[in-house]
Amino acid sequence: MKMVFTNNRKNLWGKLDENSVTLIFAGQAPYKSADETYIFTPNRNFYYLTGIDREKMILMLIKTNGKVEETLFIQKNDPFMARWIGEKMPEEEAKQISGIDNIKFVEELEETFGSILDKSKIENLCLDLERQEFHTSMDTSQRFAKSVMERYPYLKIKNIYHEISNLRLIKSEEEITLIREAIDITDKGIKALMKNSKAGMKEYELEAYFDFTLKSAGVTDYAFPTIVASGKNATILHYDKNKSELQDGSLILFDLGAQYKYYNADISRTFPVNGRFTERQKQIYNVVLRAQEAVIKIARPGIMFSVLNETAKKVLGEGCIELGLIKEVSELSKYYFHGVSHYLGLDTHDVGNRNIELTVGMVLTNEPGLYIEEESIGIRIEDDLLITQYGCENLSKQIIKTVEEIEGFMG
Repeated sequence: MKMVFTNNRKNLWGKLDENSVTLIFAGQAPYKSADETYIFTPNRNFYYLTGIDREKMILMLIKTNGKVEETLFIQKNDPFMARWIGEKMPEEEAKQISGIDNIKFVEELEETFGSILDKSKIENLCLDLERQEFHTSMDTSQRFAKSVMERYPYLKIKNIYHEISNLRLIKSEEEITLIREAIDITDKGIKALMKNSKAGMKEYELEAYFDFTLKSAGVTDYAFPTIVASGKNATILHYDKNKSELQDGSLILFDLGAQYKYYNADISRTFPVNGRFTERQKQIYNVVLRAQEAVIKIARPGIMFSVLNETAKKVLGEGCIELGLIKEVSELSKYYFHGVSHYLGLDTHDVGNRNIELTVGMVLTNEPGLYIEEESIGIRIEDDLLITQYGCENLSKQIIKTVEEIEGFMG
């Protein structure tokens, strides 16, 4: 994988301004309570460019005279603390993983940065300044930008986040292999759920079979907190309680995924608790499945991302009329109120511009659904698609999906 991270940085070089310094911070685990922090997970752009998942590290790229100099700042090892929390990453290991030969310690960052600005004609400082909401707390990059503006007011602060995000849109063969592995592990977990489902269980009891399968496969994290929604709970898009009792004759919706080496699967399956669909459940399920299959047929290079959702809505709308739920397609939002797709990769809702045409190498989800609160039926069917030269490949095509497959397996 070292060459993958090296190539990712080289692809970024052309996006960098001349006479610029770029800093990408790994981040650190946020404070939780007392002497406890949350589990650390690396800033995904830092990981994409280095392959390193240790906190407080920093990537520096200096572009002058058309050339880029790379430096990785790592933490010094502390023999005393090593007895409590383990040793820090050695220099040689950092070089081997990232492909960066110039290694310094994080304590040297400010001195190094000041020296570069003193001796070189640096005009731009590029940082990953992602901010989802106005009131989100400032992260390390934003605090550093604020400090630099006070000390070097002549510098132009630029946000490199979108440039990196758009590079991440196109997956390498190595990335696709990791996503496939995450999907294969998720498939095993889904089979465990179907095998062990029965009325009277709590949602979290059934969820435990998925957890055990993933841990048994060496997976230590999830793409996102698992959604286990039975009966009416499945009509809530991001239901998160997972505490209700499974009722005989009801459906259960799982939205779940393994995370393998930081690459994610995102799969939804809906199946009957007792292994048999009622006729009404089957009718609704097959409408959602038709919408999903229509998206698979249309997904190909050159079409706009938005066409995927337009396609799903057309099939779902017509299906809801057939089901007697609505009279006009314009009423569909009562039962379908989210988009059919998002990008998938290092983030489950992966980054990148969605107002563009699909391109070879993109990986995205296909997840139509219908949520009928008055019938306590919520159905979502989700697969992960790779855009190929002539269309798309369903990366999760091996996962049980049709009514006949589900009933046959559970029976």
